[in-house]
Amino acid sequence: MAVGTVLVTGGTGYIGSFTTLALLENGYDVVIVDSLYNSSQVAVDRIELICGKRPVFYQVDITDEAALDAVFAKHPEIDSVIHFAALKAVGESGEIPLEYYRVNVGGSISLLRCMERHNVSNIVFSSSATVYGDATRVPNMIPIPEHCPIGPTNTYGRTKVMIETVITDHIEAQRRNNQKAGKPYDHWNGALLRYFNPCGAHPSGIMGEDPQGVPYNLLPLLGKVATGEREKLQVFGDDYPSRDGTAIRDYIHVLDLASGHLAALNYLREHKPGVKAWNLGSGRGSTVFEMIKAFSKVVGRDLPYQVVERRLGDVLDLTANPALANKELKWKTQLTLEDACADLWRWVKNNPKGYRQEPPAELLEALKAKKA
Repeated sequence: MAVGTVLVTGGTGYIGSFTTLALLENGYDVVIVDSLYNSSQVAVDRIELICGKRPVFYQVDITDEAALDAVFAKHPEIDSVIHFAALKAVGESGEIPLEYYRVNVGGSISLLRCMERHNVSNIVFSSSATVYGDATRVPNMIPIPEHCPIGPTNTYGRTKVMIETVITDHIEAQRRNNQKAGKPYDHWNGALLRYFNPCGAHPSGIMGEDPQGVPYNLLPLLGKVATGEREKLQVFGDDYPSRDGTAIRDYIHVLDLASGHLAALNYLREHKPGVKAWNLGSGRGSTVFEMIKAFSKVVGRDLPYQVVERRLGDVLDLTANPALANKELKWKTQLTLEDACADLWRWVKNNPKGYRQEPPAELLEALKAKKA
């Protein structure tokens, strides 16, 4: 008997697939909807290879409310949603803002409407530290706590703030309306998970990040430089007031991040808090140059880079203060930056074509031996 059934939107994407794996490994059943715009259905096979259980998969775009509604209708057992599906590139969001608002905000509204119709009342939302914008503008806000004033500096961050607001208004209205009508109301809950820079891959080497097209994040880009697919890494600015002039980010292993989603879902089900925001991060800030050094060390050679001008909307320091999640969710990061680099390199080195190739036989054998 499953603990519960979770709809995971964007469940074949990087964080979505690892969260699906964590849910299945902890007794939940999972239904995935994903448009496959920036991911591969092969992720579903890899999840099954690792844990022996297969999520149900539908190729559905969350902006298609009728198709999404049909999934809820087909699976009345769905009792919670973890919502990842979104466009997610900071730079691109400034070039095609309408598309970002249509997909991210519009898609989230479609999802909430479906949830309301089918009485699915728990949502864990994949938000982002970008909602804080430049936290250095406020005294004593690094590392960033949840009470740091919101102030995104780019379109992507603004879509996340809007969705947080829509979810908050919706959950609070459901609670109020039900309470007024004398009905149970505390089963309506939302978790807003603001996380920092996910990285790494599965230690088995058969599951990782496989963006279609050009990756926008530092570590996958470094991976492509290491395999020779890209000539060099572009470093956006070395004139920040940091210890080496490059921007500071809080990198979190994707396995830790996935377990954070599981902890948040369990917290909603058990404590019924209404809407709450938590930061998921390590609390350790690393500069871009430090990351290049750490990854180069794992690869065994220096990776070439070129400093170019700053990117529009980038900020100096996004380091989390994860104390609230540590205390309330009983969650904290277990894996190090070195673990993330080693796991990422194992994935990239063995799967240069990502999910567009079979995983190497020796990795599959090692996985089988470990399971046995």
